[in-house]
Amino acid sequence: MGGYSPQLSTIACLVLFTVTSGCSSINSGLQAGNLPPSGAFVAENGITFNVQPLDVTTLPAKQVPVLDNELYNLVKASRPIGYRIEAGDVMSIVLTDYPNISASTSSITVDQQGFIQFPLIGRLKASGMSVPQFTAALQARLQRYLKYSDPQVRVINYLGSKFFIDGEVAKSGEFPITDAPVTLYGALSMAGGTTTTGDSNNIVLNRRGKNYNLGLQSLRQMGLSANQIYVQDGDSIHVNSQSRNKVYVLGEFGRIEPVAIPEQGLSLAHVLGESNGLNANTANAAKVYIVRDNSKYNYTNIYYADMQTITGLALANRFEMQANDILYVDPTGLTRWNRVISALLPSTSAIRSISDF
Repeated sequence: MGGYSPQLSTIACLVLFTVTSGCSSINSGLQAGNLPPSGAFVAENGITFNVQPLDVTTLPAKQVPVLDNELYNLVKASRPIGYRIEAGDVMSIVLTDYPNISASTSSITVDQQGFIQFPLIGRLKASGMSVPQFTAALQARLQRYLKYSDPQVRVINYLGSKFFIDGEVAKSGEFPITDAPVTLYGALSMAGGTTTTGDSNNIVLNRRGKNYNLGLQSLRQMGLSANQIYVQDGDSIHVNSQSRNKVYVLGEFGRIEPVAIPEQGLSLAHVLGESNGLNANTANAAKVYIVRDNSKYNYTNIYYADMQTITGLALANRFEMQANDILYVDPTGLTRWNRVISALLPSTSAIRSISDF
């Protein structure tokens, strides 16, 4: 009766292992835990959190882009620059009354010293001049030799001034700056526009080693336009991917995957829709959390909303999501219990098999 039973001992050990390991696997799953109803606290990882119930008074103000000094100076100093002929450019010079001369001057390359070689007059400086200035200088020289000197000058291949564009655009590469000034918007058009995964509100302009963060939507919100920023020789433009501008969805949703923030913005209600709503069978609609990190100020906000009521949906429509926000929904208590039972069932089957010996 009181004798030692190896079988019973084995079962007891297995039960103990099952309970401890099973509970460990459940606890290692994501859950909100016991958060204070409101206020600041320091978590075990050392991060300071600020918990706020989401209502009209705690609704974060809508982010409005601010025109900082660097961007202001960039736009203020930006103006169309008349094209100047440069070494490497190819020009066409036509003398209407002298077709024999024109036959040899339909394609003249500006050499590395900035000169061209022209019949009758020899070498003539071209680089650094606008097309009208060069035309006047050429005509003045030709008047010594020709009665009707009226040269028609145009650049047919611009090889001097260039800008570069890469990232999420249809066609990356090097593009010429012609006698028609190129704006930031025009530069994007020359590259075929942004791709479907490109973020036109997250563009970096590098000019002489300095980066400017720009966005088409942000500029419009500040009363500016990408057509006010003119590209200069040597500028580099990079269009970032939308992967840097997403909201991350975790917990009891219909679909668990990041949601991209479009150019016009994204509300909490939109994220719920994009994620196929809350899981009707497992989600605790009273516990919808938005985790927003503020690393610049060394704390993290946690907003929580009750989506059980229709009024909660109205509030969700006003809550504007930001890049890298994390949206999480807790499971119901019954769901957690069912998961514990599901984790224990395989082990109880093993115990039954041992007891059959």
